[in-house]
Amino acid sequence: MSLETVLTRIDETLPDAVARLLDLLRIPSISTDPAYRESCAEAARWLVRELTDLGFSAALRPTSGHPMVVAHAPGAGRHILFYGHYDVQPVDPLSLWDRDPFAPQIEDTPRGKVIRARGASDDKGQLMTFIEACRAWKSVHGQLPGNLTIFLEGEEESGSPSLVPFMQENAAELTADLALICDTGLFADDQPAIVTMLRGLLGEELTITGPSKDLHSGMYGGAAINPVRVLARIIASLHDDTGRITLPGFYEGVQELPEQVRAQWQALAFDHARFLGDVGLTTPAGEQDRTPLEMIWSRPTCEVNGIWGGYTGDGFKTVLPAQAHAKISFRLVPGQDPLAIRASFRAHVQSLLPPDCRVEFHGHGASRASLMEISDPAFDAARAALTEEWGRLAAFVGCGGSIPIAGHFKTILGMDAMLIGFGRDDDQIHSPNEKYDLECFHKGIRSWVRVLDRIAG
Repeated sequence: MSLETVLTRIDETLPDAVARLLDLLRIPSISTDPAYRESCAEAARWLVRELTDLGFSAALRPTSGHPMVVAHAPGAGRHILFYGHYDVQPVDPLSLWDRDPFAPQIEDTPRGKVIRARGASDDKGQLMTFIEACRAWKSVHGQLPGNLTIFLEGEEESGSPSLVPFMQENAAELTADLALICDTGLFADDQPAIVTMLRGLLGEELTITGPSKDLHSGMYGGAAINPVRVLARIIASLHDDTGRITLPGFYEGVQELPEQVRAQWQALAFDHARFLGDVGLTTPAGEQDRTPLEMIWSRPTCEVNGIWGGYTGDGFKTVLPAQAHAKISFRLVPGQDPLAIRASFRAHVQSLLPPDCRVEFHGHGASRASLMEISDPAFDAARAALTEEWGRLAAFVGCGGSIPIAGHFKTILGMDAMLIGFGRDDDQIHSPNEKYDLECFHKGIRSWVRVLDRIAG
């Protein structure tokens, strides 16, 4: 049977595939809210049934949190593991939704039909593209493609607390030759991409305490240390005038972008002015010798995510606060050690504390960046498959965000991951009125069939 026969089968049965996705979207699998614990289990059971019906040996695997779904279909060729997550973000504020977030509908928009529901793009619609690709393949060939494992979790939107222990305990079962992750998007509306670089993430929260209580600024102003002023000085010291980060040892291990990768990124004709203009900005504020695309994909950052202290209510209160607080995050690139950077940051803060001030730190995660080995022929094969389907050259790209599962596959299971997704920038993931373009769902299924045809045999 030819590849074209499978692709035709996908086209003919698209309404059935959409109906199955709508069924899954009706399940309110919000992992962060204990009130939806049973709904998460229901979504996991739904997926187990679908995978079992397709011929996988599928099971719901309990954890201390929400269950995992693991399914196997042994066969010839490279062992491929596909990862996705069935849990979704909360829907608040509900008043900003145009309809019930868990009553999915197909809507007509000026740009075409979209599937509107919480989880439509992140990540139920994306994971179902792979499952539907397997379904179409089997309906034509009578068997599933290659040697497959499917691994679906239910806590991605709540920090994946059960993921690492589960992977460590089941490493032999989950280890494959290559992982596929469908939790990313297209580079442009009609240009597919394979993410090959992911930044790591380090979070730090600090509280600076000065006096034993809030003070009257008329009585103590000028004589007493103000923790907000101390905090402001510390934050201002984290960057120089060119946008470089000043922490000692921060750039240790950071490699320059390979010239062939830099050239490919330049060929993408990324519109830097529009990128900033879309959010009301005009001037890049990071390292002045880097393009914005380099800044968000391949350079480390230090950003203040929140700062507070003193009186912030209505009106005015002349107070010297006893405490000042900030949340600071670092996006990290390959070669950087998050724990070393945490130690450098804390030492830097301590060095700038005046007498009578003390600081408390609270860490929020510390994950390394990931760099995929694109010399694996599967990467070029997948790139060719995506190019065939979309009619535009698929790009190897970086990702400014952090997808910890890719790093876990590398550090725990010793395998690279290929991140391929079909979301668009306007899908409004994590926001009200989330959607997934019907075209992306359709072409996503076709794309996975083409990829599997090239790499799974």
